Amino acid sequence: MLVRSLAAALLAIVAAGAAVPSHAAGELATGAQSGLPVPRFVSLKSDRVNVRAGPTKDHEVTWVFTRAGLPVEITAEYENWRRIRDWEGAEGWVYHSLLSGRRTAFISKTKAASDLVALHETADPASSVKAKLEPGVLGSVKRCSGAWCRVTGENFDGWVEQERLWGVYPNEKIE
Repeated sequence: MLVRSLAAALLAIVAAGAAVPSHAAGELATGAQSGLPVPRFVSLKSDRVNVRAGPTKDHEVTWVFTRAGLPVEITAEYENWRRIRDWEGAEGWVYHSLLSGRRTAFISKTKAASDLVALHETADPASSVKAKLEPGVLGSVKRCSGAWCRVTGENFDGWVEQERLWGVYPNEKIE
């Protein structure tokens, strides 16, 4: 399995000349199979999701996800298969029924390994801090304003700066 850091994956995207999608402006291509935007974020539906080298069951399983709800990015569609990218930049093919449109995200890591992220009462940096979340904490995305997202999870509900989440695009708005 190819393992790369999120920073390395972003550098590879920029170096390849790929544009980061402008979801706020609605300038996305759509998938030939689903008619939905590509790329887009979704989440894993099952606690066991095989990721394959190609878009058929004849292709080898390159790795297995073992946690439902993790966000992944769909980067291509072929019949009932979706090519996905994980937070480390690794890509592979997953059968469409193992993916959910439910939006999730997790607190992304920064250069400072001990960097905790404030969970605010409202989408305002001056609002009270309800909790501090560690990188890797997973939550459901309820709304995003383009700068802040309301996320909920086990024992937390509040607002996080959007740039600190993996599973939503910069400036993306979710209602």
